[in-house]
Amino acid sequence: VQLQASGGVFVQAGGSLSLSCAASRLTFSRSGLGWFRQPPGKEREFVASVTWTGSDPYYADSVKGRSTISRDNAKNTLYLQMNSLKPEDTAVYYCAADAYRTYQSAKGWNYWGQGTLVTVSS
Repeated sequence: VQLQASGGVFVQAGGSLSLSCAASRLTFSRSGLGWFRQPPGKEREFVASVTWTGSDPYYADSVKGRSTISRDNAKNTLYLQMNSLKPEDTAVYYCAADAYRTYQSAKGWNYWGQGTLVTVSS
């Protein structure tokens, strides 16, 4: 299984990001999917997840209302859009996948992408 995250940017506060995660050798349509991020010097934290059915998107409080997680099963691709970016959104963003399930903890996910860097300047 391979997850390839892309779309990392350097952007000013108030801007937006659009990340993609392309999956291969994964039963994508039967996978729960998620986005995590790891700010500099901090632990990896949950950002958003979507179930294998595509329903029930779930967001961390810190990004709720300005983020959208979505999936395209035909393209085996997961997306994250985030607006009104803040300097505290600066982090390496990772996508994750697991058979059917989603988790708010970084533990439990079987598959991880390599990460893509998002830097938000003040």
